Amino acid sequence: MKKLLCVLLSFVMIVSSCGIVASAAGEVTAEPSDYPVVIVPGYSSTNLYYGDSLEDGESVWGLDFDHVLDRVLARIAELGIGLGALAFGNAEYITDVVAQEMAVLLEKLRCNPDGTSAYELHQDYTDAYNKNNAVLIATREDTKYRQEVEISEEIALYIGHENIYNFSCDFRMGAESCANELDAFIQSVKEHSGKDKVNLFAISHGGQVTATYLTLYGYKGDVDNAVMTVPAIGGAGIAYDAMMADFTFDEECLVRFVENGTMTEENYNWLVKANQLGFVDNLLNTLFPKIFPTIGYWGSLWDFIPADKYEKAKAHLLDSEESARLIEISDRFHYEILPSMPEKLAECIESGMNISIISGTGNRIVTGMNENSDGIITTNASTGATCAPYGKRFADGYEQINSCGGKDKVSPSMEIDASTAYLPDNTWFVDGLFHGMTYKDNYTRILMMTLLLTDEITDVYSDPDYPQFKYSTNASHTIHAAFSGCREGILSEKAENLVITNVCANSNVRILAVECDGAELRFDVDPSIKLAPGEKTEIAFAGVIPAVSDTVVDVTVYYAMDTITPIGYRTQGFKLVNGEAVESDEEYADAEADMPFDNLINETVDNVLRSLGLKEFISMIYSIINYWVAEIIKI
Repeated sequence: MKKLLCVLLSFVMIVSSCGIVASAAGEVTAEPSDYPVVIVPGYSSTNLYYGDSLEDGESVWGLDFDHVLDRVLARIAELGIGLGALAFGNAEYITDVVAQEMAVLLEKLRCNPDGTSAYELHQDYTDAYNKNNAVLIATREDTKYRQEVEISEEIALYIGHENIYNFSCDFRMGAESCANELDAFIQSVKEHSGKDKVNLFAISHGGQVTATYLTLYGYKGDVDNAVMTVPAIGGAGIAYDAMMADFTFDEECLVRFVENGTMTEENYNWLVKANQLGFVDNLLNTLFPKIFPTIGYWGSLWDFIPADKYEKAKAHLLDSEESARLIEISDRFHYEILPSMPEKLAECIESGMNISIISGTGNRIVTGMNENSDGIITTNASTGATCAPYGKRFADGYEQINSCGGKDKVSPSMEIDASTAYLPDNTWFVDGLFHGMTYKDNYTRILMMTLLLTDEITDVYSDPDYPQFKYSTNASHTIHAAFSGCREGILSEKAENLVITNVCANSNVRILAVECDGAELRFDVDPSIKLAPGEKTEIAFAGVIPAVSDTVVDVTVYYAMDTITPIGYRTQGFKLVNGEAVESDEEYADAEADMPFDNLINETVDNVLRSLGLKEFISMIYSIINYWVAEIIKI
């Protein structure tokens, strides 16, 4: 049953990452600019057709579920046999059937080994007039022709639909080809709107396209503000896992992804933390090599391969002769365009342009890559920052790689070094933010709208309410903790109280216990206090804050909710900045906080409890009891 649940969750995860977002009221307070906004969407957002005209052509992208159902019914017996074989670990039969069907379904999208399209495909429209929101709303009932619909609805509250334009491109082609199309589209928008500049709002693949455009064409000065959210600038880890048939699905990460996407206030992820989707791994790892001839020569997928893994994938999957053209194009992206981005983007900023990146951190890639990410794109690829491996942090006393004029560029959890980022002063990192969820986190939602529509925030130091490093405030995280008197994620002698905010939209929360790993601090919890959504409470603490710096103190807050899963917890790391730097001979340290229960059990018991899915629950109960026993003894 758990395996079936996780297959369904995997599907929901994929859907949610494509931009399904909840509506939210606008809260940008500054006067918006009058520049039009060009939306540069996530991957595969373009409607492609095959034929002489749009009216008579065949739509070749976008699932026709009636057709899919017909094909499933036509091969139901074979699928049944395949599912039976899969139950015994044999994925060959069912993947043969699925691969055959996908080859038919995606045939018109197939590219030749050299990266050229096997068929002559066209987009619906490529000019500004026919891609204008107001025109599309007036002439087309189907919203599929508009990009990032929910986000554009909020943008329209400030500048109107008539000032919003929807970029599209042949997403199969490489980033440079798409950037060339974006340059042409911006010229069309300028002509149609009568404005000399545009603002760019980019998501995921759109971030890679936008960064490439700014690198190649930023000198033209056609852009005022460019905001790239969860951008795939340097690639997407999930593409490498797929290309190399190296899926090892992380079940807990999948569940957290879904929780964030649906803004679920119940906490299910700890229930499945130890389970793995072995049969799904087998299925997908067997399937992808069979569908590689259909989609494996899309240039965009090769530009998605992170630079440090590109040569390995290329040697494994491409023939140097028949794919020479594709290799040449992708080599240019990886070895010429991508390395020049920091310099070119800095030049754009120096010329007066505002360029911003909002990135998610603190998650493993859902398909198994053991790197810090937003669940789809590694934080390094998204931002250029140096990251500790997932589950690790930089060792105590870590010194950031670049000085950045003395500015602290190491995250509170000591997992991210932003000094090496493409834009060290213009990149925001949100711990716990998943891919495609920027609009579902109130902090990042307001930040991105302000960056896009105004000139109020020009870098990470413009507004203390929008620090460079922040823990996600998505409702699925339930609470957010910070020390009053200190910057976000920092702990020093200036700390006064622990401020806990209920970030839920609907649920009330009671704080049951607070524990600290890394400092001997005791928190004065009052469980009678009920926090309504959005409410805060300040919790006093006693003890000594260590007079050291550059090490992490983990604070875990246990809470109760009026939901199906009545208890939960959240751990946040706070970097000590309170004296001389701690020294360490190691490169990395474990990032996971030690719980009181961990000190009672050995490795064997730990492994058994994790395999049964009981470790998290028992640990939570023990911590809460342990806290209150200590309080009673103190009394």
